[in-house]
Amino acid sequence: MQSGSKERDGPSQAQLPSIVHALLRSYRSDERAKRIGRRFLPSHEEIVEILHLFFELLFPGYFGRLDLNEENLEYHTGNLLAELKEKLERQVERCLCFREECEPDFDASACRLKARQITQAILEKIPEIRRKLILDAQAALDGDPAAESLDEVILAYPGYRAVVVYRIAHEIFSLGVPLMPRIMSEWAHTETGADIHPAAVIGESFFIDHATGVVIGATAHIGNRVRIYQGVTLGALSLERDASGRVVGGPKRHPTVEDDVTIYAGATVLGGQTVLGRGAVIGGSTFITRSVPPGARVAIDPPKLRIGGVEGTVVNQEGGNHPTSSSLVASEEMPGRGNNK
Repeated sequence: MQSGSKERDGPSQAQLPSIVHALLRSYRSDERAKRIGRRFLPSHEEIVEILHLFFELLFPGYFGRLDLNEENLEYHTGNLLAELKEKLERQVERCLCFREECEPDFDASACRLKARQITQAILEKIPEIRRKLILDAQAALDGDPAAESLDEVILAYPGYRAVVVYRIAHEIFSLGVPLMPRIMSEWAHTETGADIHPAAVIGESFFIDHATGVVIGATAHIGNRVRIYQGVTLGALSLERDASGRVVGGPKRHPTVEDDVTIYAGATVLGGQTVLGRGAVIGGSTFITRSVPPGARVAIDPPKLRIGGVEGTVVNQEGGNHPTSSSLVASEEMPGRGNNK
């Protein structure tokens, strides 16, 4: 009985060396996806902690300590900033060293000095990041009739949280820090369902409603007062591949969206030469690969819908009910047609 139980539990201690050797053969036969003999790797956990510190600094009283007042605010802010500086500088240094440690002239002390300079530059940008984020929150409040307050937007809206992380990650990306911005943006992707590349350029008063399924590519340019709904993709067309089969990316692969554009749910806009002109409205579920002039309205023809369970009835997109030749069903007999006020 006991022997059978051990067999079911998995390999015995005596079998483990063979598995170890098999793994070693795998490691040695393929140099990819392993980091042996290298020292520097950024910490995913601490980078997420850095984001939480940013949230506390950007929105005092909403995240972290809740008993803030005018008497303790300065002390609290100074402490937060010192903690953020320490963690941010450490992770920026690791990211820089991670990129450069295989170079023949690698100098860890040079990474440390550069990390200190970059960290200072990031911290100095925080007030401007906060200014933009307040405009983004106001755009969400103004653009969504379901939003009752800025508090609700800041605390509850996944699209807004994705934009907050984007604004932080974009500034870090702009200062030449590798890897960290992508870790931040992919954390936000996991948390919110919105995938915004930190290299994208996005103007002020930006609002993503519902967030789920939104994709904004690395070379996308978005103007001011743009509103995007769930499931929108600002993506690239098919790209060429090099001799090794790897995709070759051009300098501008993703669309440009000018000021005051609205893009409704499920729309797909592709291509680096595609421009959505100022004030354009892009209807839901559209597929666009060429430019749209300013002020244009783009929509697909409404489909006819068939409702199962009511034989012979066709319902068009405007809501009218049309009996087919095989059935004469009066509209007032349709289920759900009664007055529900």
